[in-house]
Amino acid sequence: MGAETTAAAESVIIEAVLRDGRSVKLRRIRPDDKAMLEAFFYKLTPYTRYLRFHYAKEKISAEELKHFTEVTPPKRYAVVALMGEAADERIIAVGRWDVAEDAKNAELAFAVADNIQLSGIGSILLEELVKAAAGYRIARFTARVLPENTRMIELFENSGFKTVKVMDEGAFVITVDIKDAAGYEERAAYREHVARSAGVNKILAPKRVAVVGASRSPESVGGAVFRNLLKDGFNGVVFPVNPNAPSIAGVLAYPTVLDVPGDIDVGVIVVPAEHVLAAVEQCAMKGATGVVIISAGFSEAGKDGKEREHKLIERCLAYGLRVIGPNCLGAMNNSPDVKFNATFSPVTPPSGGLSIGSQSGALGLALLDHARSINLGIKDFVSIGNRIDISNNDLLEFWEDDPATRVIVLYLESFGNPRKFGRIARRISYKKPIIAIKSGKSAAGAAAAGSHTGALAAPDIAVDALFRQAGVIRVNSIQSMFNAAEILAHQPLPKGPRVGILTNAGGPGVLAADACDGLGLKVQPLSAETQARLREFLPKAAATTNPVDMIATAPAESFKRALSVMLDDPELDSIIVIYIPPMVTKPADIASAIGAVLTERVGEKPVVTCFMMSQEALTSLRKNAVSALRPFIFPEDAVYALALSYEYSRYREMDEGTIIKFSGIDADGASKRVFNGDDKTAQGWLMPEAAMRLIKDYGIGVAETVAASTPDEAAAAADAIGCPVAVKLRSSTITHKTDVRGVITGVKNGPDAKAAFAEIKASLEARGLGRQMEGVIVQKMSNAGTEMIIGVTQDPVFGPVIMLGFGGVQVELVKDVSFSIHPLRDVDPDRMLERLKSLPMLLGYRGRPVCDVAALKETLLRLSALIEDFPEIEQMEINPLIVLSEGQGCVAVDARVKIK
Repeated sequence: MGAETTAAAESVIIEAVLRDGRSVKLRRIRPDDKAMLEAFFYKLTPYTRYLRFHYAKEKISAEELKHFTEVTPPKRYAVVALMGEAADERIIAVGRWDVAEDAKNAELAFAVADNIQLSGIGSILLEELVKAAAGYRIARFTARVLPENTRMIELFENSGFKTVKVMDEGAFVITVDIKDAAGYEERAAYREHVARSAGVNKILAPKRVAVVGASRSPESVGGAVFRNLLKDGFNGVVFPVNPNAPSIAGVLAYPTVLDVPGDIDVGVIVVPAEHVLAAVEQCAMKGATGVVIISAGFSEAGKDGKEREHKLIERCLAYGLRVIGPNCLGAMNNSPDVKFNATFSPVTPPSGGLSIGSQSGALGLALLDHARSINLGIKDFVSIGNRIDISNNDLLEFWEDDPATRVIVLYLESFGNPRKFGRIARRISYKKPIIAIKSGKSAAGAAAAGSHTGALAAPDIAVDALFRQAGVIRVNSIQSMFNAAEILAHQPLPKGPRVGILTNAGGPGVLAADACDGLGLKVQPLSAETQARLREFLPKAAATTNPVDMIATAPAESFKRALSVMLDDPELDSIIVIYIPPMVTKPADIASAIGAVLTERVGEKPVVTCFMMSQEALTSLRKNAVSALRPFIFPEDAVYALALSYEYSRYREMDEGTIIKFSGIDADGASKRVFNGDDKTAQGWLMPEAAMRLIKDYGIGVAETVAASTPDEAAAAADAIGCPVAVKLRSSTITHKTDVRGVITGVKNGPDAKAAFAEIKASLEARGLGRQMEGVIVQKMSNAGTEMIIGVTQDPVFGPVIMLGFGGVQVELVKDVSFSIHPLRDVDPDRMLERLKSLPMLLGYRGRPVCDVAALKETLLRLSALIEDFPEIEQMEINPLIVLSEGQGCVAVDARVKIK
């Protein structure tokens, strides 16, 4: 690693969150940390120093300080945790490893300031050391720990890693297997969940709040925020801070935060950007654990704003503050026992079970206004703005365990950490629904793809794959988002796709049935028993099949009785009720009749209602109806929302799956191929035979392949492998061999192989490409099977995206492919296969042999394991992968691998 690269790595700052919700800075130790490390050493109590060094160490020498601060990976690595501003920055903890004689083993050591112990900092340091060790192929940590150092022993034993502890000369030697990380990742995720939830909770449920920049003018942002806290009945104490006003809205004001009596929990900052840093510092000095920075003028405002935002991040990290914003609408906890409305929204929606996170402040205003207009209850609303700290991931961590949040809604413009988002969302989706709108779609990157996989991974594919795997309900409009939220918040989940339609008008019933058919819902004839019960009270002109058309004159009693009968039918999973107001019935009477049934039989099945009337009339009807009666205007909207609810219900019933760890792989052999420059082109592509050996190292079946530089070598290879063989162009620059007639199959003997070599060479020379030929590869012909393609491409935001599809040279023409985000769990290949239109081709379509689907799924999982172990793989593709008959496995015929 060069000096510039090392310096850049040492300067990278990572934010971590302690168990109590405070934030700290982490970074690599640097040579200029000697003075700070010396100060840290002498602030440790003698007992803590004894536990670290195993003797009563009273001094630290200049030579030792040099040894501890001047470290160069992979031999030695150290991380420090910091608090305080640059001028007063101090080390509060150090974690380090030193590689032993065995390059796969490193010795571990920690030192933690006495006043920060039991905060979770040891676990945080261990996580960072594990990440670094993985990058250098270190497999084990060892640590010598005194028996009385129970906190360190517990750190290792509770880490989730497999540990072995033996006594040696008065100390425990603890060995930690960091390759087996499943339990560790679960523990680390739980630690982070607890810490980040605590940080968000402290901001959203404060007792004492200062509004810095509160104004006498109700039309100003500062005035609106302060008055919202008063108007909505904040169940705490709020202090207006304004140096130019003795009082605001009848409340005594204070010139600075420092003048506020007692400490505060949260500061809401609404001052010009150039004054924000001072306000943050004052809030921290008054004991605040978090701030909501509504002020704009940061990274969204050009170069100066970006520099200002960088200083703001430094300042907040130095004080351990959690931050919402800057450049945001604010935050709201609408719970009746809190009523913390630190936004400048002119409207306040009713309290309820919907929590919203939005990256857009302007859109947040619209969301709150619409929620109020349809009487949809909100629990929390957070506008994260520039999200310098608290992100949607933090909000998800908090809302996961919040019993008052029943449905989560996110408006996303970008992802900070997509892999972490996917892990958190997948966990939450088994408990409560997440609805998301993702904007900011981009086409950049597809044109530069060097493989079929890259070209087919169209814009937004990764977002769809991430949401699908995590159980997130994706919608494309605000209206669809609210429609889905209404059903999910007030109705039980459908247990199946069977829908009964009850209406007083035939046309809308047919529209609803057509919409159901297009969205995976089934409208099938009602049972004879149910139809007979309906005929007992419906007029002869009514249709009792499905949809049930009671005709326009149907009174409220008919709606009530028919709905009860359909709820009794075990062959219906959900019901859609459609009402068009004729002159002979009143909407309020129909709503009352339906509401009575829903109240009596609450939670049995979802009942979605549609009252085809004006928005004004519908809004009035909603306000007086039971909570479960949330009428739509048009049947297509009702069906779409119900379909989303059913898809989510299906996800909840699916097995979560696990990440498979394969035995018998040759990781050392694969490592040689990945890091051996002789097998790579200047652009990083492995030569074909090296690519085939690489995937074989991970247990993927391959056709026997030999490289040949001359016609005679090609003939010898054919004879050695055994004919028939295929002879293919070997080139580091030509991507698609068939485009230049670079593949000849069915070669029967050595002389024919020699002739095939000459034919390929002549074809390239005729195209002026002769110099791009680097010989051929000779390959054993595979048995007949179905050609598939599997591959990996790197999304610039989401990382590795894995593709499965029907392969061969027509793959980009047919485009029958599906994608998933790496890493794959054992359930993901099934879900990828389900999305292929041509799946029947693998399952014996029209007399074709049934293919070895199990082997195909295992191949996908092995591919994912290879990518996990070697993140250096930038692109990878196996095309075709021949899926043989059931029980015969799969054979890779061609592979391309690019190393970054």
